Amino acid sequence: MPANKKYLTKSPWLRLSKILAGSVGGYAVTMSLHLFFTAFLPKENVIITAYFTGYILWAFLLLYAFIATNVWRVWGLYILLTVVFALPYLLKFNLNHGS
Repeated sequence: MPANKKYLTKSPWLRLSKILAGSVGGYAVTMSLHLFFTAFLPKENVIITAYFTGYILWAFLLLYAFIATNVWRVWGLYILLTVVFALPYLLKFNLNHGS
């Protein structure tokens, strides 16, 4: 049974944006979350945990990009989360190792 036409995205650019937000944006959030954990936990434990939680989180974020009605809010949320999660790692890295 085909999907109802009124629920499908009309614009190919919005469809492409959802695909990119889900795949690239979800990947960026997933990696920055694990960088956040490495700022506070031992790196060996985070790497092993990332094998399991990374794919699950990325799949959830990919699905959320398609379920959300406004793709620009998804982009904004993913960019905000990526910056917030990566900031402690980057600050700790710069303070401890110089440049």
